[in-house]
Amino acid sequence: MVGAIPPGRPGNLTPEQETKLQEFWTRILQTFGVTGSGGDVVEGHSPESSEQTVSSDRADAVGPEKKKKKHTRLFSRKHREDAQGGVEADGTHTDRASTDSEDKFGLTKEYNLTIASTPPEQLRQAFWSMVKHDNPDGLLLRFLRARKWDVENALIMLISTMNWRAEQMHVDDDIVKRGEGGAALDSLTTDPAIKKEGKDFMTQLRMGKSFLHGKDKEGRPMCYVRVRLHKQGEQSEQSIERYTVYVIETARLLLSPAVDTATVVFDMTGFSMANMDYTPVKFMIRCFEANYPESLGAVLVHKSPWLFQGIWKIIRGWLDPVVASKVHFTNNVEELEHFISRDHIIKELGGEDTWTYQYVEPNVEENNRMLDDATRQRLVQERAIVVKDYELATHEWIRSQHSSNGVQQRRTEMAERLKTGYWQLDPYLRARTLYDRTGMIREGGTIQYYDTPNSGALPAHNEPIPAGHGPNDLD
Repeated sequence: MVGAIPPGRPGNLTPEQETKLQEFWTRILQTFGVTGSGGDVVEGHSPESSEQTVSSDRADAVGPEKKKKKHTRLFSRKHREDAQGGVEADGTHTDRASTDSEDKFGLTKEYNLTIASTPPEQLRQAFWSMVKHDNPDGLLLRFLRARKWDVENALIMLISTMNWRAEQMHVDDDIVKRGEGGAALDSLTTDPAIKKEGKDFMTQLRMGKSFLHGKDKEGRPMCYVRVRLHKQGEQSEQSIERYTVYVIETARLLLSPAVDTATVVFDMTGFSMANMDYTPVKFMIRCFEANYPESLGAVLVHKSPWLFQGIWKIIRGWLDPVVASKVHFTNNVEELEHFISRDHIIKELGGEDTWTYQYVEPNVEENNRMLDDATRQRLVQERAIVVKDYELATHEWIRSQHSSNGVQQRRTEMAERLKTGYWQLDPYLRARTLYDRTGMIREGGTIQYYDTPNSGALPAHNEPIPAGHGPNDLD
């Protein structure tokens, strides 16, 4: 039912689930080297002693000489070959490869390497950067639910995701920061490799290979994927992966604690074997199962031809059973209506929504606030104060023997302040998207799914990025 808080979310936790969340926060704060006043203890584990064992374990993992070197990146790759295991709460050193038999993406190894090579404060900064406008509890609960409330496996998944975002995909410092404007500029450069990546990224946006529009009956934002527009080899693998993450990150901005999943509609109209490409399929599976857990509400495969049956058997074998259970096949608008109101089904799928995809080019002025370092730093510092207060309140909540409504209310209020503060900071961190330009995503984080202005009706001062501008213009 729309409006009801689903189980396992903030505001709808069983006592056992709340205890698991407290344990998860304890492990996270220990890993980040964060301690509160009074020597907090949860389940018999002291953050102070755990912090010491984390430091000791890092030293053992990287060796006496290597531990003296400074780390220059958020997740340094230095010395990772020497990392062997993680740290249990009692201080013992453990090879975590044996703790999760379903670790098909190698998250345990990535966790061990990251813990061994990354200072706690950098892990902490990476976490709060990843939170963005999310309720921090809500974000952590995604990982707990995905790992069936196993705290240690949820921690492995979280830390591995942070590393994936920072080291492998460069989500916040490149994909989101430079965005469409950066890719448009790259497509105009003289460097052939950079030009191709920028052009391939923009080609997918301009053709509308996938796009965000509307809500389903559960109030979930919808992402449409027009499979017929993908042909293997037309764009580079890297540009497809960047584009995939870009769409997911943009969709993330539409989510809220009450509606924290999205619906993906794969439009298979006109599908042929020329459109089949297993590599990006595997990447999408990894994204949703390993890096954006519990983000899918439903997957609708619409009008798949008979030849897709054999392909689906292969893909289904790669999916986690929980994810596979969310996949539904529809063949006509009547079947789509089980999930989406007819007036919200787009016309090209037989519905009544006359909206059509039209790409609006980035313009030269839309990211000017990203050049305002002084304002950005002020807002970052203000957010850091709220983060610290939230951490202290979380320590108090963990220490309390019984659930305290007063402490929880403070944490809820601080989570709302973090959300408001993020949206104030957002224009200084994130390049504008098509959905900002057309009015779906508005100042302050308001989301307008329908009745947005015509995407072609731009303010007079907004001019497309002209040829001759270099990539450094958006750095």
